[in-house]
Amino acid sequence: MREIVLIGIGTGNPDHVTIEAIRALNAVDLVLIPRKGPAKADLAELRREICGRYLEGRARLVEFDLPVRDAEGEYRSGVADWHRAIAATYRALIEAEAGPDAAVALLVWGDPSLYDSTLRVLDLMALGGFAFRRRVVPGITSLQLLCARHGIALNAVGEAVEITTGRNLRLAMPAAASVAVMLDGGCAFRAVEAEGLWIYWGAYLGMPNEILIAGPLAEVAGRIAAARAEARAVNGWIMDIYLLRRG
Repeated sequence: MREIVLIGIGTGNPDHVTIEAIRALNAVDLVLIPRKGPAKADLAELRREICGRYLEGRARLVEFDLPVRDAEGEYRSGVADWHRAIAATYRALIEAEAGPDAAVALLVWGDPSLYDSTLRVLDLMALGGFAFRRRVVPGITSLQLLCARHGIALNAVGEAVEITTGRNLRLAMPAAASVAVMLDGGCAFRAVEAEGLWIYWGAYLGMPNEILIAGPLAEVAGRIAAARAEARAVNGWIMDIYLLRRG
């Protein structure tokens, strides 16, 4: 039976790839490298760099074009259609490129458990009748790196932490003392009441073009929005995350 190994590779710095991840990479037969269009070509290049630095085993690298999500229409149904398209792409690639007992690696940005859908895509493949074993190798997450870069603890003493998205933050500010926000495409922090909130923001964490800004939300929100817009214009894409904290 084939095995699919999801390997968390961290947030953009090859030095953050764990020893377990390196061992897993060198035990597979095939590594699938997704291409996400010209604007995100450096994401595929980072995966190539990681393989070039650490891969000593027998694995072949196969690149492919990842299906694009239709941004029009209802969000959840669009994501569901996108996941089905990715599942069909993975299955076709693995059937064409890997033998019946091969091990196949997918290099997942950050960690496969935190706001990444590859595990759900594997569920769709299994439901569709594709037989395989799965293995997950954890990686350093952007949330861990954000806290490390700012030199802060994720949680306040004895207080809860909530991890959410920019889409949800626009609906309501959670009650937790610390709120980590991911997948925010439009500076949702500007939609919440800024009084009493601090923000710790980071973009391109772990990469050479890393950007960090922190301070009272009321004072630095505009600065973050401007830095984000400028960076996206220069790079063609942006990955950012931030922590909002009361007090």
